[in-house]
Amino acid sequence: MVKRAEWILSPNGENSMFLRWLCAILLLPVMVLVAIPAAVLYFSNYRWQPLDPWITVVVVPLMAVGLFLAFATTRLFHRKGKGTADPWDPPTVLVIEGPYRHVRNPMIVGVFAILIAEALIFNSPYLWAWFLLFFLGKTIYIPLFEEKWLGKTFGQKYTTYKSNVPRWIPRFLQV
Repeated sequence: MVKRAEWILSPNGENSMFLRWLCAILLLPVMVLVAIPAAVLYFSNYRWQPLDPWITVVVVPLMAVGLFLAFATTRLFHRKGKGTADPWDPPTVLVIEGPYRHVRNPMIVGVFAILIAEALIFNSPYLWAWFLLFFLGKTIYIPLFEEKWLGKTFGQKYTTYKSNVPRWIPRFLQV
């Protein structure tokens, strides 16, 4: 994968972990979850519409699960994986605890949940299109690139993990 970003590492590599984590939060998630949806709404001339009460019943749990997974997995990558979710600063230790015991990509599942919640809140076909585009991109990228890199980096440990833990839907939710 990409070499660690030297510009955000201090000489001993430890003092800048917060800065690495902050960059990981600000660069990719903020772009995907805030900047792009805001631009989509702006350029589609979106006008706010009152929410149906049933949407709140769906959106609140989706947003809660999405935010929980995003923060919990980011924290695990920081503390246990000694890296971030960014491709230029990947974890150096395979993280297979917490939500990763149940699904291989809980961070992305959390992002999916948040994007769906945003599309429901704003009732925007353009936000649904953004979700579908992001979903398709991740559906292609993860098996073709990310999983291959993880296999090369972590070897048999990742292969065993991959064969025992599903990619998107936790076993306890599978029918």
